[in-house]
Amino acid sequence: MTERKVRVVPATMRDVKNRTGLSMATISKYLNGGNVLPENKILIEEAIHELHYEVNEIARGLVKNKTKIVGVMVHDIACYFSGMLLHYIGQELRKRGYGMMSCDSCNDEEIEAQNLKFLVSRKVDGIIALPVSMRGTFLKPAKQNKIPIVLVDRAFQDEEFDCVGIDNKIAAYRAVDLLLKHNHKKIAVIASDVEYTGIERIKGYEDAMRQAGLEIREEYIKRGRHSMEVGYEKMKELLAEPDRPTAVLMGNYDTMLGGVLAVNQSEFSCPEDISLIGFDNLMLSGLINPSWYMVEQPMERMCMKAVELLWNRMEKKEEEDSPVKICLGTKIQKGESIRRLEEDIPS
Repeated sequence: MTERKVRVVPATMRDVKNRTGLSMATISKYLNGGNVLPENKILIEEAIHELHYEVNEIARGLVKNKTKIVGVMVHDIACYFSGMLLHYIGQELRKRGYGMMSCDSCNDEEIEAQNLKFLVSRKVDGIIALPVSMRGTFLKPAKQNKIPIVLVDRAFQDEEFDCVGIDNKIAAYRAVDLLLKHNHKKIAVIASDVEYTGIERIKGYEDAMRQAGLEIREEYIKRGRHSMEVGYEKMKELLAEPDRPTAVLMGNYDTMLGGVLAVNQSEFSCPEDISLIGFDNLMLSGLINPSWYMVEQPMERMCMKAVELLWNRMEKKEEEDSPVKICLGTKIQKGESIRRLEEDIPS
């Protein structure tokens, strides 16, 4: 017996019309989110279910001038912090019925500008950005197209946008203050001098040292883009200092991992020879021995607030003209990576 292939033809809006007896205008109005009579709504929903009718979201988007897609730009997708942000942002967007189109700027401002133009060309409804650039000039095409923008964990030097983050200066100040309370005076920092968060954290480090009346020693400030490689190399430099610091503030999670590796490969140990405190209690933190003191950022809440703020802008629920800045608090997760020194340790 010869098999016959049966071609299944998808149901159309006209099939829904024939099943319900309603006009195309009424059905179209319902499918595009408009209000229809309760009895008509029941008829349409029953027909959609019985016919297995699938709504054409692209066509709906064209009618409503919405794509239900949000563009998310991160400075470096290889960074653990960026990966977690994408995870949490994606979760929050799905809850609100939006999809996510992510772009990796690869720590390159030119690629970042290209990514922005790409997202604008795809007519995304909004953009969440963890940018490379310290200036907002590259976002001009989105502003010209009236696409709402929310920054996460960043701010610009030249222009204000809606943003959600922490006070990086205060967070670093508190981390250094904790080291000072453990009687450390020779405190170093490894942080970025080309990223907003790193620059602010160095400022916080310097403020805490000044407040304590301690000298800010240039050889104790190690600058370089946040990465495992920089953390590793800069920690090696600090350990090789003739007057070695007794404690180090690590500027971010990737830098911290590199610093831990450098200490583990050296003749020194933590916290006996050098005390350490880092940022971001992420996935691999539980594998580090001894357990680290960490400045914890509320990443999940940060992403929730960013999506909520963007959604309000996209749905025109946030009418305030001036940019909204949401600053969340941090906490220090206790560990075993800081040793209390005797008070007579020379500075």
